[in-house]
Amino acid sequence: MNEHLSRRTFLKGTLITGAGATVANWGGLFAARSIAAEAQKAGKRCILLWMNGGASQIDTFDMKPGRPTGGPFRPISTKIPGIQVCEYLPKMAEQVNKLAIIRSMKTQSPDHPDGIYHMHTCYKMSERTPHPEIGAMIARYLGNADSDLPSFVRMGPTGNAGAGYLGPQYEPFSVGRDGKMPSFTTPFGTTEERRKELMNFVEDEFAKDHQAEPFASHRLAKQRAWRLLKAKQVFDISKEWPTYKDRYGDSDFGRGCLMARKLVEAGVPFVEVGHDNYDSHADNFVCHKANMLQLDLAWSSLLLDLEERGQLKNTLVVWMGEVGRTPYINNRAGRDHFIRAWTIVLAGGGVKGGQLYGETDRDGKEVKDNPVSEGDLFATVYKTLGINPRVKHYVGVRPVWATPEGTEPIDELIA
Repeated sequence: MNEHLSRRTFLKGTLITGAGATVANWGGLFAARSIAAEAQKAGKRCILLWMNGGASQIDTFDMKPGRPTGGPFRPISTKIPGIQVCEYLPKMAEQVNKLAIIRSMKTQSPDHPDGIYHMHTCYKMSERTPHPEIGAMIARYLGNADSDLPSFVRMGPTGNAGAGYLGPQYEPFSVGRDGKMPSFTTPFGTTEERRKELMNFVEDEFAKDHQAEPFASHRLAKQRAWRLLKAKQVFDISKEWPTYKDRYGDSDFGRGCLMARKLVEAGVPFVEVGHDNYDSHADNFVCHKANMLQLDLAWSSLLLDLEERGQLKNTLVVWMGEVGRTPYINNRAGRDHFIRAWTIVLAGGGVKGGQLYGETDRDGKEVKDNPVSEGDLFATVYKTLGINPRVKHYVGVRPVWATPEGTEPIDELIA
């Protein structure tokens, strides 16, 4: 019984600090403030723009004009010679000097649930270890345990793994697609403080005889909700939205990008914004055109706003989904799932912009050079943010690393 409890809750690990010292990481049991303080010195943040279902690389950033796989969209030039993007991303074409475009993703999980898990954790879903999402890992090392705001916020269609072995305090705080707060953040009434005191008493008494992760997770969720009430106004963009809605686009994704900018400005280290309807097995070009009209406005405005506020240098913006889409076009004018050669884009946060990394063959069927795995991508993201990509945690007595063995950061992408 004690061994089982240890495997589930007693988490250990290390972080290599800037001074070269190794300090303990007690995972989900309590906040290691010394580690957080060390990792927070750079003040780094991350925004993940998640293209749920998997965007088509050939119809966005790795176009193949004139080839049988190319499709009807035309490429347009950008301010960087030799880099072209889709005609429906004209504003992003103006921002390409900020972008590191990885055209050589070569991954392992072709379907949605396992692909979503894999591209949020860099580990396969089939493993028994409950790995944490990238947002939980960043919250663990860049979050502030004393903040009233959550360290991991997501809205819309996003990840499916949660905090994993890091524990309940790193679970994501989910906001609706429209940016609305969950119902449990609304006070019951004027007697809320007395209700809170009574709830704490009941929980304390219950915890004396019942030690289990679900109980701890529920209590932490309530405590976070009470603390969040003091900072709830940060999530309210109703006053700003009339000014920004034309710039970001009057869509849930546009609102999400504006809110993400506001949250990282307030000190939230990780925000994920989901954009849906990319799983275009049929009518791929209709779906992608509609999506890019929203994406182009929101993504470009987010980058410009971060730059104008002096925040882009410390805020990494990641654009990706769980899979790419096939070079061939099926008999329903669609593209299916594809993992052999696809595209992810990074910007800001210490990334060298204005570059292409990797290359696919002339039809986009295979990677020609510099293949990038899930672990390589995550190692690059973590290193950019000042987190050791090989930080080790313990699940019971089993060591588990933040990224798989043999994966390496892509130093060419890092400023």
